[in-house]
Amino acid sequence: MEIKRISFIEAKSPGNHIFSKFPIPRVGTILLSTILRGRGYEVKAFIEDVGRPDWTYIESSDIVCISTITSTAPRAYKIAERVKARGIPVVIGGAHTTFLPEEALAYADYVLRGEADHSITALFDYLEHGKPSIDAIAGLSYKDAAGNCLHNPDSSRVMDLDCLPVPDVTLVQEWNRMKIYPVSTSRGCPFNCKFCSVIRVFGRQYRFNSVEHSLNEIKYACAKTKENIFFVDDNFSANKKRTKELLRALIAEKIKPFWSAQVRTDVAKDEELLRLFADSGCHMLYIGFESINPVTLESYNKGQSLDEIVRCIKAVRAHGIDIHGMFVLGADTDDVDTIKKTADFAINLGIDTVQFMILTPLPGTPFFFEMQESGRLLHTDWSKYDAHHVIYKPTLMKPQTLHMETFKAMGRFYSWKYIAKHVAKLDFFHVAVGFYGKKAVREALDEAKDYFAALSGVLDCPETHVTA
Repeated sequence: MEIKRISFIEAKSPGNHIFSKFPIPRVGTILLSTILRGRGYEVKAFIEDVGRPDWTYIESSDIVCISTITSTAPRAYKIAERVKARGIPVVIGGAHTTFLPEEALAYADYVLRGEADHSITALFDYLEHGKPSIDAIAGLSYKDAAGNCLHNPDSSRVMDLDCLPVPDVTLVQEWNRMKIYPVSTSRGCPFNCKFCSVIRVFGRQYRFNSVEHSLNEIKYACAKTKENIFFVDDNFSANKKRTKELLRALIAEKIKPFWSAQVRTDVAKDEELLRLFADSGCHMLYIGFESINPVTLESYNKGQSLDEIVRCIKAVRAHGIDIHGMFVLGADTDDVDTIKKTADFAINLGIDTVQFMILTPLPGTPFFFEMQESGRLLHTDWSKYDAHHVIYKPTLMKPQTLHMETFKAMGRFYSWKYIAKHVAKLDFFHVAVGFYGKKAVREALDEAKDYFAALSGVLDCPETHVTA
């Protein structure tokens, strides 16, 4: 086939949460679009959380590529059905379809599993020229003439990230509406949290760009935006030596972006690293505290203690950096008291913003297989696998209790007192976050009534214990 025009689509998130106003595009869509543009194709990327897709362009494309995570999969499949009805081939990739390729092949012609930086160009070479042979394309799932699903061996992970181009954000439709600019400087995570799908896609081997390559990308980002730069690395400081080199280079080059990143509590053990964060323009750290219940932390394989969490909060705030605390509620060792104490903890320790997320068994993770094998999944409506719905049977609470108490805890955090405190400081950003948080909580509690009414047939577990 002849391919000239390509559309990339990142499917829209299904619901609102505290940071829905600040969508962070996944870098993969932009990077793969850039790679294909570099091969001479006409490419546009449409990120639905940023702007509306141009369907005239999409439906005049020669091929459409769709990126999805679990919660966006139903929307991605609807897009695929619309495109295929026009006779346009569809390629789907992303974390969700990496683990459920046969599900995706009911809607798409091809599924690219895992890292697709090299396999996507091999697929396009096959489609245009018949070479390489389709069974030689690593990470590809497809159907044969008889309709059987075939899965080629997994693709190897890209070890030299510098060989990849700087993602060209201008390929994104309405890119100038992005309030947060994503920059990736590494892949992989050396840790092994049981509910996380990151290492199942990118592995535990931590790979990173050279300082020179990352500097070029940050300079490019600074030239394109006056807004936030967010380092989308799953753990920005996994290799502290390398992170320090990058931050020193930013300071030496007198580049001081307004930036934020995801880190672990172990950053508090390194005074020099925290000082470099502050001196290079870091305004907020997104920290996965996960739980204040020591037994839960152990069950999550988190590798951190409650004392370390407390020390981290105090150390980061002492350097003038805001904290977005992320907590995951609903482990088999959590009860209602755990949820209430988590809200008290976040308020009393002065965390700036929070997300209280509900433990979610994402496909491909050990937690998913555990819930599936024990018969504790309530359903597989993937749109609800967003960390804001209970989709399994907890041990020490009813599903409704976990759901409602989690959002009530959010409401306690984003209180009128929270808003008044920031009004007094003339901190209107956090005032707005507080109002938006209250609105999101109110909408979530209203939506919960319909959600649990639809699940009434499967919610027959006792309050204190659930058996498989």
